[in-house]
Amino acid sequence: MDLQDYAQHIGGEAVAAADGETYITHNPANGRPWGRFPAGKSADVARAVAAAMEALQGSWGSMAPTRRGRLLIEWARAISVNAEKIARLETAQNGKIFRDCLNQARDLENWLYYYGGQADKIEGTVVPLLRQSILNYTLREPLGVIGIITPWNSPASLTMSSAAPALAAGNAIVIKPSEVTPASILEIARLAEEAGIPKGVINVVTGGRDAGEALVDHPDIAKIAFTGSVEAGRAIAERAGKRLIGCTLELGGKSPNIVFPDADLARAEAGVLGGIFASTGQTCVAGSRAYVHESLFDSFVERLATRARQIVLGDPMDPRTQMGPVSTELQLQKDERLVAEALSEGAVKIAGGERVSPPGCEDGYFYAPTVLTKLNPAASILKTEVFGPVLSVLPFKSEDDVVAMANDSPFGLAAGFWTRDFARAHRLARRLEAGTVWINMYRAFAFNSPMSGHKQSGIGWQNGSEAIFQYLKTKSVWCETGEDNGDMFARAQPASTGRE
Repeated sequence: MDLQDYAQHIGGEAVAAADGETYITHNPANGRPWGRFPAGKSADVARAVAAAMEALQGSWGSMAPTRRGRLLIEWARAISVNAEKIARLETAQNGKIFRDCLNQARDLENWLYYYGGQADKIEGTVVPLLRQSILNYTLREPLGVIGIITPWNSPASLTMSSAAPALAAGNAIVIKPSEVTPASILEIARLAEEAGIPKGVINVVTGGRDAGEALVDHPDIAKIAFTGSVEAGRAIAERAGKRLIGCTLELGGKSPNIVFPDADLARAEAGVLGGIFASTGQTCVAGSRAYVHESLFDSFVERLATRARQIVLGDPMDPRTQMGPVSTELQLQKDERLVAEALSEGAVKIAGGERVSPPGCEDGYFYAPTVLTKLNPAASILKTEVFGPVLSVLPFKSEDDVVAMANDSPFGLAAGFWTRDFARAHRLARRLEAGTVWINMYRAFAFNSPMSGHKQSGIGWQNGSEAIFQYLKTKSVWCETGEDNGDMFARAQPASTGRE
């Protein structure tokens, strides 16, 4: 594919960077230059926020919620028609295998159908007071302009999980996608306006850290929704905190995947392999720590290693490919560095652990599916998110033993385990410190099921009905309906027994 030129999407227009600067992205499957994008900075963010403010002050801000919801559903239909194009862009940008990108692109409409249907279900309440002549009710109102900063691993899907509830709540948005993967976000923003969503409601500023910091710092941004690393999340929360605005942060993970001796071992094996090697391990919920009961540890680990060596790497557009490349050269270097550190600390490599060059992809960013054993429970790789195809496997003796090891992590995004014991299943679901727990399955998500991170894995919720309330503010309205003359000294009875 020849080098593709793109523009930012601001106020419904294709816009170059204010200073004319651009940058080039590369296709990770072959290392070749793929796209040229504007390197947006503060001036571009200011223009995008101004366009969003104008939309809020215009037709979008005054639009009936039912109409707003219908437009989101029309957008869903436009995305469905163009799902294959969106998937091809994603595969070219981040190297994820095409069938996975296509499934994700087709699933975007479900988020918009769900939140489009919720747009006119946002209701306030009437508050009963001691003094019956006073009517007190609450209003739920949009926050304003939401800044959305998204990563490169599943750009369209992770953008939509924030954009859909924010828009359903009546906000306008400015999206700063990863500089690695902006093309698919630009496409879905363009489709929104084709579906009838007013210009300026959805804006996309491309670029790197300068654009992201300018978005967080802009005085008219009411909230930030961020998905990415813990380090970046901390920096964003600190900057947002100085302006006293809220953040929804979906951050990193180092998720445990536990195999008990009574498990269906064939299913468990597939679940452990899929939990880490699907999407090349580049997912925040990757089951990168596997704990296997000591009674079956040796045989199970050998099966994992054998299967890992058999995974077919190659062109992500080839239907025979089972795992694509790592998305960037920097991420590939990180994988190499962290595995080397683990080996220096005493870990043993029984599969993978090196760069590979599949036929036809000799210059791509490929790292072999890697399995490590003999790790000390205090090993640094067990505390660090690799974000690549690297599995650490440890034995355990008892339920208490494995719960302690699983929870010994700064992260708490997800956890999974495999057992036929019904009582154990629901007991562990409570004991494991994670926002999502899977029993006899792994990596399942739904638009209507909430996802959150515990500990350093995040703040707030994505998906489900909980998400929409994060993009609303509550206003309390008081109205005297009786004959009170308004003289506070003449009131014989307080409106309530609380603070006035």
